[in-house]
Amino acid sequence: MGILRLSHVDITVPDLELAAAYYTQVMGLDISDRTDDRIFFKCWDERDHHCLAVRQDTRVGLDRFAFKVDQPDDLAKFEKRIEATGRDVRRISAGEEIGQGESIRFDLPSGHEMELVYQVEKVGGRLPLLNPPPIPYGLEGIAPPRIDHLLVHAEEVPEAARFFQDILDFRLTEQLLDGGGHQTIAFLERSAKPHDIAFVQGPNGALHHFSFWLDDWDHVRRAADILAYNGVTIDVGPTRHGLTRGNTIYFFDPMGTRNEVFSGGYRPDPDFPTITWTDDRAGQAVFYYEGVLNQRFATVHT
Repeated sequence: MGILRLSHVDITVPDLELAAAYYTQVMGLDISDRTDDRIFFKCWDERDHHCLAVRQDTRVGLDRFAFKVDQPDDLAKFEKRIEATGRDVRRISAGEEIGQGESIRFDLPSGHEMELVYQVEKVGGRLPLLNPPPIPYGLEGIAPPRIDHLLVHAEEVPEAARFFQDILDFRLTEQLLDGGGHQTIAFLERSAKPHDIAFVQGPNGALHHFSFWLDDWDHVRRAADILAYNGVTIDVGPTRHGLTRGNTIYFFDPMGTRNEVFSGGYRPDPDFPTITWTDDRAGQAVFYYEGVLNQRFATVHT
């Protein structure tokens, strides 16, 4: 099957303890591991070692993001394809990274470092695999069951999107075109949902946000209550996207990294056609109810 899903997002923060407090008490993630300079988090229904790694650094930004592949020989297959484009591929040995086995790392046309990994440590979720209840008892904060996707910037969105389609076998589900027909937003998927990753025009290497899944609209509204109660800065929402049709809230962690909770959307079957939005409907494409982009949403936070 090749690439299965988003595995983890790795970010940097200047204050590890503040990040630990926010991502456990407000977001409701579990700490699965930690070192002197890193903390690893996972959602309650995820069984892999982590979905988010936070490293202490003076800057606030993105280290890399990783996707999981289905078979061990997928690493060699993608390594060969990527090298054929003239890009260097770096092999990471098993045990070199906490919580995972051998992987490959490479730089994207958008300037981001991406990782593909096959073997990850299984630490289990909060629910048993035998006769489980639908939700664990005693969850704290927003408590999303899993990570969902990320949105990153690219100076040349078509180049980044084409790399994901031609080299990594992603499918283009939706796009926004400007008045000249140039692609300024691209949504791509590998796991039969509206997107696993998206690119929006902006500076190479920058992160716009990463997103956690919630099961329904009521959970999105409850997340808004929790964010407001904790004094978290809300960027946009609760509202709905035109692109993806999903329900959303955008907000910032205490260090300035934009998070999202997301629910809804559609299932793109293998023969699902690409949906195109035009520049004159850009506001509705991003925020369907409001029909306009706020200035803060358009600002890059890395």
